[in-house]
Amino acid sequence: MKVAFIVSQFPSATETFVQSQIVGMIEAGLEVNIFAGKARDDLPNSENLKKYMLRERTRYQVVPKNKVRRFAKGLYLILKYILKYPVPIVRSLNVFQYGRAASSLTLLYKIIPFLGTGPYDIIHCQFGTDGLQGLYIKQVAAPTAKVVTSFRGFDASKMIYECPDLYKTLFREGDLFLPVSHSLKNLIVQQGCDERKIVVLASGIKCQNLAWSPKNVLQDEPIHVITIARLIEKKGIPYAIEAVDKIVKSGKSIRYSIIGEGELRGDLEQLIQERDLKEHVRLLGWKSHEEVIRLLQDAHILIAPSVTAKDGDQEGIPNAIKEAMAMGLPVIATQHSGIPELVEDGVSGYLVRERDADALADRLSYLVDHPEKWPDMGRAGRARVETDYDMKTLNDRLVELYGQVCAKT
Repeated sequence: MKVAFIVSQFPSATETFVQSQIVGMIEAGLEVNIFAGKARDDLPNSENLKKYMLRERTRYQVVPKNKVRRFAKGLYLILKYILKYPVPIVRSLNVFQYGRAASSLTLLYKIIPFLGTGPYDIIHCQFGTDGLQGLYIKQVAAPTAKVVTSFRGFDASKMIYECPDLYKTLFREGDLFLPVSHSLKNLIVQQGCDERKIVVLASGIKCQNLAWSPKNVLQDEPIHVITIARLIEKKGIPYAIEAVDKIVKSGKSIRYSIIGEGELRGDLEQLIQERDLKEHVRLLGWKSHEEVIRLLQDAHILIAPSVTAKDGDQEGIPNAIKEAMAMGLPVIATQHSGIPELVEDGVSGYLVRERDADALADRLSYLVDHPEKWPDMGRAGRARVETDYDMKTLNDRLVELYGQVCAKT
């Protein structure tokens, strides 16, 4: 079976789950190519990038932003490929069917890397926002392929909030849709996606690579709380900082590490300064996955205070929570999107309302005062992740789904 993965950027510092799924398909014996809108050459080569030669498998669909350059190069590409691939080249220029995607030559640039690499059984679009591109590529250059589209968070929330009809054509003509949570499934069903085309398939983690250990605290050691998230609105980090501020003011010994980068870093630095929390709260910036695992080993509690952003942006189910649970950390999170599908309130952690710093502080204070609760919560979290979010099991399921959709006429 031959699969084309479509992503907006590859590799990506924050979308390691995409890379893991691609590797899973290669390990399963599938023939895989990757098609990306842009590259990140500044990222170091991870073990997977090198071992599976993922950069060598990637073809880039770069569309020049400058119109003069885009049309000049586009004319060159047409003349270069029209004799060998006349049908897809002409189809890509059909403005009556593809509108601006054709008139701007965007579709031409998107199909060129596909030419001569097929035929494909599956075109797997890793986000809903890549789905229409995948559908057009199928129609123009890969007519026998089935189009599979994953939905992971913002693509089923923010994008629909901004443009309710965005996926109308995709939902009608796409073959299979894979939201990572039941919460996201409900969102795309509400927008008209046929429920018979939907299978919930979560993002998995490699549990066998994450050592579980019961969390405990030494005498006079501060409780180490950790968040792993991009510094953007939907991650809700200001509410966690406010909660930690309340804990500090109550006299408890605590330190809070925030791993990640993003547009709100300046605002968070200001909040930390205003609350006089520099001795207790650290913004550690972006860290490699290996560094994240080391920090989780050192931490006692994970806090994931996600919220629905003002623009409608929501989570799927953050992999950071899964990894923390696999390693034995109790979790404090919000009743947001798919998170309650992972974290069982009172069993593997606690769930509170969104944007409620007082509730976060209350549950955090309780866990700080009751470290004897941590091991049982850690065991429950590990069991939940092993049962429902093991990467190998989920990748095997994906291969099975590919086979099923290909068998449909």
